[in-house]
Amino acid sequence: MSGERPGGQGQVIEMSSAKNWTPGSWRHKPILQVPEYPDEAKLAEAEAALATYPPLVFAGEARRLKKALGEVAEGRGFLLQGGDCAESFAEHGADTIRDFFRAFLQMAVVLTFGAQQPVVKVGRIAGQFAKPRSSSNETINGVTLPSYRGDIINGIDFTEEARIPDPQRQLMAYRQSAATLNLLRAFSMGGYANLENVHQWMLGFVKDSPQGERYQKLADRLSETMSFMRAIGIRAENNHALSETDFFTSHEALLLGYEEALTRVDSTSGDWYATSGHMIWIGDRTRQADHAHIEYARGIKNPLGLKCGPSLAEDDLLRLIDTVNPENEAGRLTLICRFGHDKVADHLPRLIRAVEREGRKVVWSCDPMHGNTITLNSYKTRPFERILSEVESFFQIHRAEGSYPGGIHIEMTGKDVTECTGGAWALTGDDLHDRYHTHCDPRLNADQALELAFLLAERMKTAYEEKKLAINE
Repeated sequence: MSGERPGGQGQVIEMSSAKNWTPGSWRHKPILQVPEYPDEAKLAEAEAALATYPPLVFAGEARRLKKALGEVAEGRGFLLQGGDCAESFAEHGADTIRDFFRAFLQMAVVLTFGAQQPVVKVGRIAGQFAKPRSSSNETINGVTLPSYRGDIINGIDFTEEARIPDPQRQLMAYRQSAATLNLLRAFSMGGYANLENVHQWMLGFVKDSPQGERYQKLADRLSETMSFMRAIGIRAENNHALSETDFFTSHEALLLGYEEALTRVDSTSGDWYATSGHMIWIGDRTRQADHAHIEYARGIKNPLGLKCGPSLAEDDLLRLIDTVNPENEAGRLTLICRFGHDKVADHLPRLIRAVEREGRKVVWSCDPMHGNTITLNSYKTRPFERILSEVESFFQIHRAEGSYPGGIHIEMTGKDVTECTGGAWALTGDDLHDRYHTHCDPRLNADQALELAFLLAERMKTAYEEKKLAINE
């Protein structure tokens, strides 16, 4: 895959794309949530350098993810999507990536074994550096500076120098993404994901928690199953599905200059792909149908996500779906619903009815994080009970509407942070200051994420059985 058109043996591949679309056609559209770079020449120089760098992911991997999501759209699987609110340059390290991957595997095995169906694993990682902001500026103690927009754009320190957007940060983000992907591929394909290691995935602080006990019991059952399979000749050595796993990356496509620079043509199909990640999504603040972010997304062939908040009208949603998925391809589009525990019942049913009425093939995913943020003791936090409440409502509403709840989209970490209140350890506002490490929004720690996974497994099993029953009828 490259940014050129050549095919094999001197042939030229005819590139296919959306009508009147190029990787840079977004530049002729209105755009929101973009930083103001003080030196346009240096910005162009950085983007030109990125355009010469190797792709981070490949078209075949993105197609494999799309196929797996197509199964989810048909009710034959579940999407687990999660990771950091915003990756940082300072906290990049092998231990951080390992702990995240281990916590993610724990969630996936709970969902797979508990619900008895495939789980598509997609991390918010190796590219999740840019963040939309509600305001372009922030004021502290009477001093006003540009808002922090993620490490790919500017620094988190509240100084005039740190808050200046720096194009060189895009090159740093690329290099960190490449290193992260390298380690994730090693973990997922090099034996770490072997199901025989299920007990070794136990994180220390989870081990002593109530969720640790539940996970231990599940791991014991899985180990018994593995022992039986070994006895009849099915081993990790001769069955890669037991020792390896597909793990994909995703991020919000917010900084379009970066995305354009890493948009390449697949030499086998002639299609354009974003090679910055396997899946990208468009946020609730940048999903205007006639704006730049949707213009960019409609021309690439990656699986796409679309954040859906309370302000999204049914007709606008259908217009967006038809713009980015005109062929109604299963697996192409995931609708990531983020309403808030007290608003989901007012908005999700009307969107489901509109999409189902028009026969649009989508994956319905629940983001129970972004609509449930509050401030407590001067810290942004998310009460775990509100997160659980929105997830419960998500499943109940889909059950009532006869549609399939296909996924979860969460901000979480493998670290023992204290950023979201509640959970089995009953964290309170007084605990937040202890280990509040996020650069942006509060994340579930590994114990809270595992607790959520057990709830999801129960709801998934019910939803999957009802889906099979409806098909058989």
